Amino acid sequence: MATTLFHLAFPVSDLTAAKRFYAEGLGCEVGRENAHSVIMNLYGHQIVAHHTQEPLTPQRGIYPRHFGLIFTQEADWEALLERSQRAGLRFYQQPKERFVGTPLEHRTFFLEDPFHNMLEFKFYRHAAAIFGEAAFAQVGDTAG
Repeated sequence: MATTLFHLAFPVSDLTAAKRFYAEGLGCEVGRENAHSVIMNLYGHQIVAHHTQEPLTPQRGIYPRHFGLIFTQEADWEALLERSQRAGLRFYQQPKERFVGTPLEHRTFFLEDPFHNMLEFKFYRHAAAIFGEAAFAQVGDTAG
């Protein structure tokens, strides 16, 4: 196990639907759960769906809030893309390539869960772009 794991908690209005999207759709392993929350394993990272009575409304576009994964192997990115398509998950943005021909080149797609949480999945052609390439100012799309 890695020495540091990422943890993210997010709101949902229906735990059964959350498990259907994350476990059945994305392939997350379900861990502990109760009437108010469910812990899941998203590729080795802990995500927790917390039930809320608050209204959950969609944001306009992918910014400012979304979460997801960066795959270091393109085949793993493609496998999740295919799984998402087979499961009929809602694509907020279809797969595309950004910044083609530059050191920032990457493949990406966005999903939207049933509670309006946005998830992005990426694969960078050049690993240095994940945290580096500071000479470039581009981050994401100009319009979300």
